[in-house]
Amino acid sequence: MNRNDDHPEGPSQRQLRVGEALRRALTEVLTEGHFRDPDLQDALITVSEVRATPDLKHATAFVTTLGGAGVDTAVAALGRARAYIRGEIAKRVNLRGAPEWHFRADTAFDYASKIDRAFRDPKVAMDVAPPKPPSKPGPKRRAKKK
Repeated sequence: MNRNDDHPEGPSQRQLRVGEALRRALTEVLTEGHFRDPDLQDALITVSEVRATPDLKHATAFVTTLGGAGVDTAVAALGRARAYIRGEIAKRVNLRGAPEWHFRADTAFDYASKIDRAFRDPKVAMDVAPPKPPSKPGPKRRAKKK
């Protein structure tokens, strides 16, 4: 599931509301850190977004780690702990059924830093800088006599 694989009209208000509730609950579970997996015990994981499917049976969490190092390890570890995470979130979020979890590395931060680097390039900066207004010649000054 890519981040851009939405319906043409976008997610419904219900999907957005449930996704945000799931994101908060997942953040709480990760903050408490009651995991057996050593890859998750000391990992500083940020959940940037959770997307729920229209039927709310599946949820995809976009995660990254502090500094971006070890994201693939964290995503794999979260995949291994998905049953525990599903149970903990079912206790915290009032839904008919707990969604099946999928975890993806969030590449939005990498993409944003790539764009930022591009804008800081001197060649690009010249193209995107606002044009300077033409300078008007100032009043002529006379030289003082001694």
